[in-house]
Amino acid sequence: MSALAINTDVGEGFGVWGPVDEGDLLDQVTAANVACGFHAGDPDILRRTCEASVTRGVAIGAQVSYRDLAGFGRRFIEVPKKTLVNELLYQMGALEVFARLAGGRVSYLKAHGALYNAAAHHTGHAEAIVEAVTLYDRALPLLCQPRTVLWERALGAGCLPLAEAFIDRGYTDEGLLVDRSAPGALVTDPAEAGRRALEMAQAGTVTSVSGRTVRIAPDGGGVAALCVHSDTPGAVAITAAVRTSLAGAGITVTTPDDIVREGAAAPRTGARP
Repeated sequence: MSALAINTDVGEGFGVWGPVDEGDLLDQVTAANVACGFHAGDPDILRRTCEASVTRGVAIGAQVSYRDLAGFGRRFIEVPKKTLVNELLYQMGALEVFARLAGGRVSYLKAHGALYNAAAHHTGHAEAIVEAVTLYDRALPLLCQPRTVLWERALGAGCLPLAEAFIDRGYTDEGLLVDRSAPGALVTDPAEAGRRALEMAQAGTVTSVSGRTVRIAPDGGGVAALCVHSDTPGAVAITAAVRTSLAGAGITVTTPDDIVREGAAAPRTGARP
């Protein structure tokens, strides 16, 4: 890939809890996955985070979740598909108001935590995400992992999935994320992060926790977005190292919208790219 988006999860506080100033991290990324109030975030935080993002020219993305403030959205919840669709739309609509007040808009969607992981294999919840996107705006890019149920359902519905990879998370031999409680779940060394970013961008692969080379890009395509979690220790330094590494290889960092305009999104067809 000649251009990639770098995204991070932000706005993940509630009331007096959580970070007040995420400016240093927003200075390093091109896309902000803003918590929409179900796993974290409240109206004050949503508005403040949208303003901080727009000021820096950072794209605003709706990071939607199960209704799980107590578990930070990292617990699976067996919610009916129809209800989940409405809960996702509710979150997207709330963020859209504050994005517009800040002079921006919601320009992509990404599931958070347990919902992201469940949608890789849970047909009903994957379909709920796709239905919410199509009802809200079918042209809205959807960040997710290739060769998952969510990816396939998005393609089949004519949506715009963008292949996402995680700089700071360990991978299984199947190309999915290692459970956060398992060894190797987090990558915190900036130098290693920079090397991983290049491998992901140039080869579309990652080295799994068992040492295998695993393809994480879509067939016939490349990784379009790289994620660094804001709560990973040293997130700012990690992201800075990733940007330096990509720049040294002539790879541009840009927004998900720009990735779509450059034609890096998956084609609108039920077949894999």
